[in-house]
Amino acid sequence: QLQLVESGGGLVQPGGSLRLSCAASGFTFDYYSIGWFRQAPGKDREVVSCISSSVGSTYYADSVKGRFTISRNNDKKTGYLQMNSLKHEETAVYYCAAGRFCLYGSPTLGMDYWGKGTLVTVSS
Repeated sequence: QLQLVESGGGLVQPGGSLRLSCAASGFTFDYYSIGWFRQAPGKDREVVSCISSSVGSTYYADSVKGRFTISRNNDKKTGYLQMNSLKHEETAVYYCAAGRFCLYGSPTLGMDYWGKGTLVTVSS
């Protein structure tokens, strides 16, 4: 059964850090690109970052460049999102997703499979 499970969310103070994980099962992880998205209360889901399956090229939304780092470990079938210098307005449910490619310009990046999300709360 194909599954993506996010973990690592929680409460963090502004300026703090969290690392999210996305554990995959039920498909050939190496062949898939991994995307991270977030949805804040009352707002639309937005793209955060994406890492390709092949050469591991990366994409970041302008709002997170220089603060977030996406990575993957194909042996562990896990994707990661390291988030530093978090801001209050980045409180959201964070989702990981998998697709054959990172389709830049698409609001879903062309992702086929989605996790259920993990809540990140940035608050003092």
